[in-house]
Amino acid sequence: MNYPSIFNDVIGPVMRGPSSSHCAASLRIGRICHDLMDGRISEIQIDFDPNGSLATTHKEQGSDMGLFGGFLGWEAYDERLVNSEMHIGAAGIQVKIDIRDIQAEHPNTYKITLRNPWETHQVIAISTGGGMIEVIEIDGVKVSLAGDCFVTLIYSKEMKKVKSYLQQSGILEESEIHTDEGDFLAIKSQSFLDGTLVEELKAIDGVSQVKQIKPVLPVLTGKNQTVPFITCDEMLAYNEGKNLSLWELAVRYESIRGNITSVEVLAKMEEIRIILKNAVETGLKGTHFEDRILGPQSVKFKSMMEDRKLISGDVLNRIIMYVSAIMEVKSSMGVIVAAPTAGSCGAMPGAVLGVADSLGLSDEETVKALMIAGLIGVFIAAHSTFAAEVGGCQAECGSGATMAAAAIVHLAGGNLNQSISAASMALQSSLGMICDPIGNRVEAPCLNRNVMAASNALSCANMALADYDHLIPLDEVIETMYEVGKSIPNTLRCTNLGGLSITKTAKEIEARLTQKHFYKSC
Repeated sequence: MNYPSIFNDVIGPVMRGPSSSHCAASLRIGRICHDLMDGRISEIQIDFDPNGSLATTHKEQGSDMGLFGGFLGWEAYDERLVNSEMHIGAAGIQVKIDIRDIQAEHPNTYKITLRNPWETHQVIAISTGGGMIEVIEIDGVKVSLAGDCFVTLIYSKEMKKVKSYLQQSGILEESEIHTDEGDFLAIKSQSFLDGTLVEELKAIDGVSQVKQIKPVLPVLTGKNQTVPFITCDEMLAYNEGKNLSLWELAVRYESIRGNITSVEVLAKMEEIRIILKNAVETGLKGTHFEDRILGPQSVKFKSMMEDRKLISGDVLNRIIMYVSAIMEVKSSMGVIVAAPTAGSCGAMPGAVLGVADSLGLSDEETVKALMIAGLIGVFIAAHSTFAAEVGGCQAECGSGATMAAAAIVHLAGGNLNQSISAASMALQSSLGMICDPIGNRVEAPCLNRNVMAASNALSCANMALADYDHLIPLDEVIETMYEVGKSIPNTLRCTNLGGLSITKTAKEIEARLTQKHFYKSC
């Protein structure tokens, strides 16, 4: 089992764009393609399956934008991303996108053929939710690469010679052979192989190419990876006699998972906190971006709140304002953190920061709360999904509410069991939520649902603090969410084929945006 990381799978990536499943994931796939071709690409053929979500959403929700940035070797937060189509054209790279039957089993499947005058390679990859990816095939060979390590591909017709060299050189002591099927051998490692070793590999008779692919995730996965627990029940058993708080358990999990120190874990989360805080402040100043449906809603809310023209409820109103601000930064191509996804990036951070600021708590306490949210997200990532294309909006906003509820309990001085109870109740309240963006944009009803998720988190936190009985253990609710998601029709899982997406007004909005984009490109 590949155990989730808080910073890889849950609270991250740091990115721009409307959707982590589309923008950040596609960019990461593109980055791997870039490295496979040594950065030299002349032509690209991209195929999407007509039965998947990408056939109807790849342009409007940012898959094309992310892919183009990745092919150029950019990061997910690069400010040039909004114009990546122009940049890839300027680089002289020809791109063709087709919708055809590629027998894809996953709704977010990318089949990419890359060419230059010297070589051709093909990559098949999937976006698994929240910006996470899996490369499942390279050049017809089955693989499983998540972008969480350094990968060396050795193309050879003489695999025995290559393996013999690897054994003698000692490379395999810290690395592992991932696959040796077909015409290449893949090695996973914590750093690139020494340059001298690479040259020696290239000199072996029968070796035609050696390709090196950089990781695209912030936390690497080592050989023989372990974690202290992977379910809520296992965590409670692990904690018997230790009496660690939930945030301490989160730090311990990530430290063991990523082979990094506790200090490094907390430092990484402090960096995340600063980005989230900046997103709130940026949103409240007002955001501007032409290709979107909603304008700066949070500015109006802030004004009404300051003038005391809203129904009282200071903490909740602050949460609504913060959630809205973060979502508006996302929709204007500003820098946000997909926590757990870009489509739900406002719910958990807006709720946690809103409560922390309302209670006048320190940055340190906010970091601890974010760690708790991350650990709850690990349980979801390990046993369910964050992808709306797989599980509907319950997988995104529902997960955000679940993570936020546990974190808010900590901010209010509650205990570990109350945090778990709040998380269970929040997810129970989210089951069955569909994903049907208006105008094929990740703005509405996404904003409303992020606010609802944050409000749900606050309510369930207070219920848990009052020792309401959540009845169903969190692990069982997470499993249920996954099963419910599979039963939601494909048309209601981020395909732009059902729900609010196909109302008369939504289609009129979509047509206006498409026409505006057409005239702008002309």
